[in-house]
Amino acid sequence: LRSRGWQEVKEESGDWDFYWADVGWMREVFDHCYMEEHMRLNHFRNHYELTRKNLMAKNLKRLRKQIERDSGKIEAAKCDFFPTTFELPADYHIFVEEFKRSPNSTWIMKPIAKSQGKGIFLFRKLKDIMEWKKEDSWKIDGTKDDREPVENYVVQRYIDNPYLIGGRKFDIRCYVLVTSYIPLKVWLYRSGFGRMSNTRYSLDSIEDTYVHLTNVAIQKTAPDYDPEKGCKWSLIQLRMYLLAKHGPEAVETLFRGMDDIFIKSLQSTQKIMINDKHCFELYGYDILIDETLKPWLLEINASPSLTASNQTDYDLKFKLLHDVLTIIDMEGKLTGKEKRVGGFDLMWNDGPVHCEELSMEGAPNPPYTTNTMLGCFNNREDNLKKMMRSHGSSKS
Repeated sequence: LRSRGWQEVKEESGDWDFYWADVGWMREVFDHCYMEEHMRLNHFRNHYELTRKNLMAKNLKRLRKQIERDSGKIEAAKCDFFPTTFELPADYHIFVEEFKRSPNSTWIMKPIAKSQGKGIFLFRKLKDIMEWKKEDSWKIDGTKDDREPVENYVVQRYIDNPYLIGGRKFDIRCYVLVTSYIPLKVWLYRSGFGRMSNTRYSLDSIEDTYVHLTNVAIQKTAPDYDPEKGCKWSLIQLRMYLLAKHGPEAVETLFRGMDDIFIKSLQSTQKIMINDKHCFELYGYDILIDETLKPWLLEINASPSLTASNQTDYDLKFKLLHDVLTIIDMEGKLTGKEKRVGGFDLMWNDGPVHCEELSMEGAPNPPYTTNTMLGCFNNREDNLKKMMRSHGSSKS
């Protein structure tokens, strides 16, 4: 922000134009805060509808049912991009029925409101989760127990056939910027990264978090973690690797499937999200690819980490935030008709935005029209210079 000539002010002064708030501030202060026309804030009021694990699953299930009613099962099957999910303790008995239908499956437990891999574990036996049963926190007569209430979790069927690179599991962090829900306006950032496990993948050790959880906060505590090498691949590296292994058509299908995840997940909350012209949201999507090159949505983060683990990470996140601010356009430099701003491509503007350039140099024209270049060359500096020159000449 300072690099753009902005000045930092104290929160209590109330004399601010742009506020990068944490989710606690939104919960405690937003409803009591008057905002002038030009003010901008980095969260929507009920952002948690998409970023709390249990609510995300509930909204995606509702969208799938709605599509099935309106368009049939074949169309609804396109929403099959998140694992079978239950909330505990509320759905315990329904989960047990599903568990018994496939007794040899592996399941994963996640606290609904924690991040960075905290509290997550895998299991194969029901006895490992008995403490989350609903009866544990309520007496039979309906009066509340004196003990602390049981923490809510989601339990999901574990995707046990992940795509491996060098025998190691990874997931992908993508950045999606929403500037409006009504109408829905969505930007996708070209850059991102794959988060690699530091330990070779095996289902023989489901208790080993270094094998199964790719969160940097966990991996950097591994005994053999090398801070110089880190545990990340750039999205460009990852895409080039997949292209070399599987060819353009398979990779384009994979990345279009990821586009579908971004849009359908946002559509699942479009009608219930409190739209506000002062608000925008930068989401951090975590996507897992399985061995068949099918993308799976793991979770969506309302406050994706902007802490840099090395210089490359710093450069990515600095440029990401710079481009977010350019799109928010507090300085009033944009026309509102842009399809590309820095590293961001406009992928949805009350409908799909059409692609105007090839996805990869020398590759054939892809059979889609979505304006996204995820994992492709990010010549953002050239774009920003060209955009500012054209805007300057149009004003003169």
